[in-house]
Amino acid sequence: MKALVTGGAGFIGSNLVDALLSRGDGVTVVDDLSTGRRENLEGALATGAELAELDIREAAALAELVAAKRPEIVFHLAAQIDVRKSLEDPAFDAAVNVGGTANLLEAMRKAGSRRIVFVSTGGAIYGEGKGKQLPLGEDAPIEPFSAYGQSKFAAEGYLALYERLYDLSGVSLRLGNVYGPRQDPLGEAGVIAIFCGKLRTGERPTVFGDGTQTRDYIYVGDVVAAALAAAESSFSGPVNVGSGIETDVLELAAKLAEIDRAAEFKPELAPPRTGEVQRISLDAGRAEHELDWRAETSLAEGLRLTLASL
Repeated sequence: MKALVTGGAGFIGSNLVDALLSRGDGVTVVDDLSTGRRENLEGALATGAELAELDIREAAALAELVAAKRPEIVFHLAAQIDVRKSLEDPAFDAAVNVGGTANLLEAMRKAGSRRIVFVSTGGAIYGEGKGKQLPLGEDAPIEPFSAYGQSKFAAEGYLALYERLYDLSGVSLRLGNVYGPRQDPLGEAGVIAIFCGKLRTGERPTVFGDGTQTRDYIYVGDVVAAALAAAESSFSGPVNVGSGIETDVLELAAKLAEIDRAAEFKPELAPPRTGEVQRISLDAGRAEHELDWRAETSLAEGLRLTLASL
């Protein structure tokens, strides 16, 4: 199968590229390398993957590439993912996450590609879970706390529009907090990558808020499996991809300290940040029913694998 992966030099994307290659698919990666890393693709490029250094906001260039490659399946991971940046510059966030998605869908329509797997977000779309019945299903109210969550939801709407108008089939994976090997501990990285980096350098981690805020952590290998299952299915619409388990930040730090046998790994508390929710977890029942997928990696095992990769 011929696959195109936008954002394929990133943390999740490069793991997906490796999985596609391992099963014999032809893979073209689209990435402007603004946050993705060429080194994440070293093995993939050596075994036949192609890299097009391209910004998805460049509609004409993107359309030309998709027309030339004519992928049977497109995995769309390229995005502006920093919640704080989305609040500081919502127009830029929308240009990448909404405009870039529209560019890709239009390129696919013209090239005759029929299926897209869009990597969306769970917690940022649903917003605050405190006071609600957790874990949240796909029918939960859409109440984002950030421009990032809003732009991802808007992009999901474009997938639905192109299916109605042009029969271009699309599924949106609403991910929990993804972690695992290749996640950069700097910049807009997830808390697990940041904490692992601090643990390795002997520094204390910083917790924004009181540390009781919860997230639904999902290992990158399980996310890749969900993406592959979604590509093979005919289901359209949003699908939660998470563990359904809440873990608070203080508990996370304690688990890492226990795994690494670190005597001192006590977080320093800092004021909470705008746009971040207090509680969230995702009900992945639809993924199990429609995609025959469920999370297989426990948090303890995923943390061990992540630490071992550093």
